[in-house]
Amino acid sequence: MYNVDKFEAVIKRRLSPDRYRHSINVAESACLLAQMYGADPEKAFISGILHDIMKEEDLDVQRKYIEVAGETLTPLESAMPQIYHQISGPAYCRLELGLEDTQICTAIRYHTTGRANMSILEKVLYTADLISADRCYSDVGIMRELAQQDLNEAMLYALEYTIKNLITKEGFVHIDTVECYNSILYEIKGKG
Repeated sequence: MYNVDKFEAVIKRRLSPDRYRHSINVAESACLLAQMYGADPEKAFISGILHDIMKEEDLDVQRKYIEVAGETLTPLESAMPQIYHQISGPAYCRLELGLEDTQICTAIRYHTTGRANMSILEKVLYTADLISADRCYSDVGIMRELAQQDLNEAMLYALEYTIKNLITKEGFVHIDTVECYNSILYEIKGKG
């Protein structure tokens, strides 16, 4: 259904070798998680391949793609250039690659901040980005183990880790991240 070779060629041209390897690793992790948790493995793989397609692009170029796609950065998002790529990425995919799959584009759109009421595909990409084979931060082993047991528990741990890390660095915490945390916690507690 999708031309995976085309997408891989595009990211190979657009990304540094390390970021390219990261994207391949995320795609592979996303595919495995999709198989475990009932998302479409092909869409998960494509989401992983394309999730960082704009990560290394100049911020002015990213803002242009965001604008052309009809989106507007909030004042908080404008102060968080590290998340521009999650907004400009789906715009690039639609405008330049002709990718109109809403599920894939939405997964890319929220792969950094998360959001409330995420689909399984969105959760899969969010988690795969944090546990891919190239990741080596302190808690990655715990997150990998949780991802094999329960996707929501892995998400909750990842969100707690991210929020604490941002607070420690006096970084902005996007409202979508806070809402994602509350949504995941509600899903977990709702089971009990």
